[in-house]
Amino acid sequence: MNIQGQAALVTGGASGLGEATARELARLGAKVAVLDVNASLAEKVAAEIGGVACVCDITDTDSVNAALDKAEAAHGAARILMNVAGIGSAKRIVGKDGSAAPLEDFVRVVNINLIGAYNVSRLYAARCAKLDPNEGGERGVMLFTASVAAFDGQVGQQAYSASKGGLVGMTLPMARDLAQHGIRVCTIAPGLFATPLLKTLPEPIQQSLAASIPFPPRLGDPAEFAALACHIVTNGHLNGEVIRLDGALRMAPR
Repeated sequence: MNIQGQAALVTGGASGLGEATARELARLGAKVAVLDVNASLAEKVAAEIGGVACVCDITDTDSVNAALDKAEAAHGAARILMNVAGIGSAKRIVGKDGSAAPLEDFVRVVNINLIGAYNVSRLYAARCAKLDPNEGGERGVMLFTASVAAFDGQVGQQAYSASKGGLVGMTLPMARDLAQHGIRVCTIAPGLFATPLLKTLPEPIQQSLAASIPFPPRLGDPAEFAALACHIVTNGHLNGEVIRLDGALRMAPR
């Protein structure tokens, strides 16, 4: 699919990997809707890339539909969906005081990272399936953002790894399900990237994390994630695939 002129949705588009993806899509000529719970940041990014900001809680169906309606009114029906919104968590199952991990934490992470992503995707897909196909029979492209934690989850990452593993497991069946509608589905599983969250860590820790990556021994640049995300859109034979983007990193237990 040619990105030029297409309407695109980016969840979590106000910061980090989502912001980088929104900016790259706009650079390539897409009309970008920045979906995020942070209204001020979404407005800032959207203004800088000539897009539209849509405040959106991906776990709330009414909120998602309102965001999709606003994006469609501004840019037309979207053919590109980048699911990048997500949160992290680190909780040991049994704490130092011997108490069990709070169930609420597990539920919240899975609800946002997995169920939220599915919620946006199902609502987008229902709209996209009604569009006219291009000459290749394609109507849309959908991306999920997993993590290497889906495969190499560390101590305390039960909720995060489960949520990202769910996205990995959902990729192929969704691609098969939506094939009849000409909608492709792929997932990127990034490793350690220089996102605002990671940059809050002390510099020695950042350097230690970077040194753990075989090659190149540095943190990933969000622009590299964005470049791959956009390549997936343009490469029509990429479908049902999960791509690790991690410099050959395999996470240690802790």
